[in-house]
Amino acid sequence: MSVRSKLIYLTIIIMIMLSGLLITIANNCVAKKTKRDIEAIPLPERTERIEALSSAGKLVGSGNGMQYFGAVLIKSGLSLEELDAHYSQYREKEDYYIVEPQTNQKIKATENQLSFEHDINGDDYYIVYSWGDTKYEFLYYYDIRGH
Repeated sequence: MSVRSKLIYLTIIIMIMLSGLLITIANNCVAKKTKRDIEAIPLPERTERIEALSSAGKLVGSGNGMQYFGAVLIKSGLSLEELDAHYSQYREKEDYYIVEPQTNQKIKATENQLSFEHDINGDDYYIVYSWGDTKYEFLYYYDIRGH
């Protein structure tokens, strides 16, 4: 095999690896935007933000496909109904700004694949989360984490 052929193969391999890396980074950015969108919503009274996280990958169910998840852990003196009323006014889609009680570190919405770092003690902790999406379908299909 000539040096030229080896260089061509090496270039192709590097391009494939770089495209995989760039797709991974792009999908992580979609998940981070999902988290930032939640963080941008003003907190209701008597509520504090404790922690936030995001993730991209196959987080629930079986089969193939990327999922984008963003969440914020809050501590609030408000009830679940009051918090849901606050966040629902910003809800554009059914799976945006969902509010649920958070009783431990594991996140039920992701089938316990994700966890908060903060130690949760008490019944005044809640998770606010959203499932994001992308308009660039190739990002959805070509990330190995979605398979």
